[in-house]
This record gives sequence, structure tokens and C-alpha cells, in this order.
Amino acid sequence: MSKFILKRIAAMIFVLFSISVLVFLIFFATPGVDPAARIAGRNADQLTLQQVRVSFELDKPLPLRYLSMMRHLFISQDLTSYVNRGAKVLPQLFQAIPATLSLVFGAALIWLCVGIFLGIAAASSKRKWMDPTISFLGIVGISLPVYWLGEVVNLITQSKLHNSVFSWLPPLGYVPLTQDPLGWFLRMIFPWMTLALLYAGIYIRVLRSEILSVMKEDYIKTERAKGASEKRILYKHATRMSLITIVSLFGLDFGALVGGSALLTEVVFGIQGVGRLTFSALQNFDLPVIMATVMYASFFVVLANAIVDVVYALLDPRVRRV
Repeated sequence: MSKFILKRIAAMIFVLFSISVLVFLIFFATPGVDPAARIAGRNADQLTLQQVRVSFELDKPLPLRYLSMMRHLFISQDLTSYVNRGAKVLPQLFQAIPATLSLVFGAALIWLCVGIFLGIAAASSKRKWMDPTISFLGIVGISLPVYWLGEVVNLITQSKLHNSVFSWLPPLGYVPLTQDPLGWFLRMIFPWMTLALLYAGIYIRVLRSEILSVMKEDYIKTERAKGASEKRILYKHATRMSLITIVSLFGLDFGALVGGSALLTEVVFGIQGVGRLTFSALQNFDLPVIMATVMYASFFVVLANAIVDVVYALLDPRVRRV
């Protein structure tokens, strides 16, 4: 098992290195992107541009520039923005991370509970109306665009009914949990529900299909022949096997969202998270910020995949030989 884990760690390091090189090369290969001109300003003369290139080591070959950026990012941790002169990149990232983690952790808890509960209910229900009803609700959750749904929620809670039904709701934005626990919770309720609705719909559909598929397997028929109750078959065998797929799906979704894929939810609810920081950096071609956020996002995605692989290996020893 330790050998398997070491292989996954080595693969993580290789993937992160490859992503950092790819982002770096794409940035400098983009036509019309001159970091020195962005740092110095629009009306800078050639002498100023040359001084900026020397100061930010932009006059060196690409391999040396890459190594210098990695050194400033990971070792000295004093990487500075190309756009906001003198602004350190890592403090901006560390300030945005708690907001994104708060959003994703809360939403993940909701969509897991709802998705698993309703997925099992849809697959096991003997009432003819329950399965199609839950399946329909799952499709509705998948179909509603997050940005549109968030705008509708804001229109209702922050405008139309804010002075009556939702007078308890604070303004849009984010406050740290350590600063104001109640304010943090109240501000995150609707962002959590908005983001969770999409994923809950997906998990309901996936888990329902997996359980129904497993229930047709030969070993389930064998358990029935042995006299096992339907409840035991459902929870001990069918649901347990089906949750392996959910573990894989959750690892990918959670890693991507923590890495910044919750951008639309952050934008519509005024949350200054990693997604908004990345989007702003892309708009301004701010390579140091882009590199920091991409490495952060890649780390969580790769880590989530590695954890899923390890969980698979624990559940099925045959995976360790791969």
C-alpha cells in the first residue's frame, strides 16, 4: 500500500510541474502580451521598459524566468503582481481561500446529504409517484443555470422581500467565520443552496442509476435466494457498491470547486474567493497571480484524485497492482 501511495505522490508532483510549465509557456506565447508594458504603464518610454524588464527578470531566457518565478512563489514567497505594483500574490490568495472553502464545504455537505438520501429513496421506493418525482426534481436541479438561479435568489431576498420576509438576511458579501460566526452563516445560506442544487441533482440521478444497476447483479440474486431482506440488500450491498461511484464523483467535483470552479456563485453573491481572483488575473494578464491560483487549483484537483485512488485501493486491493 505504501508503494502505491508513493507512486500517486510522484504522479501528483509530475502533473503539477507539467501544469506550471504549460501555463507559463502559454502566457508568454500569447500574442500582444508584454508584461513589462503592463507593469510600466501605457505611456512608458523604452528606457523605463528596459529597467522594468531587468527588475522583473523579463530579459532572461524563458527557462531562467520560469525557475525564478517558481523560486519566488514557493521558496521566498515574495512573488509580486505584474498589474498591482508591489502587491504580493500569496497574501491575496490566502485571503481568498477561506471564502471559497466556506462556500464549497457548506454546499458539499448539503448536496451529499440530499443527493444520497433522495437517490436511495428514488431507487428503492415502491410508490409509483416517488421515483419519477425525485428524478424530475433532479433534472430541474441540473438544468437551472447557477448564475441565473443566484440572480433570482438575490432579486427575492435582497430586493423584493428584503424588508419583510428576509429582513434577517445581511447584505451580499463574505465575512470570516472567526470575525462574525452568525453573520458568516447567514451570508452563506443561499450561496450554499444555490451551488448545492446543481450537484444534488447530478448525485440523485447518478446514485439512483447505480443502485438500480447493482440490484440486477447476480450476487444480489444470490443474496435474495439466501433469504436476505430487501432492506439489507439495499443498504449493505447495493448502496455500498454504488457509493464507490459517488466517492469518485465527489473527489473530482470538490477538488475543482475548491480550486476556483465556483466562480459564478462567487460573482453573483459578491464573494471574493479564488474563482474571482483568478478571473480578474486572467482579464489583466497578471501571470504571477494566474500562476499562483492555477497551482493552487491544480493541487486540490490532483490531491482529490489521489485520495480517490487511495480509497479505491482500500476498497478493492486489485487497484493497487495498477
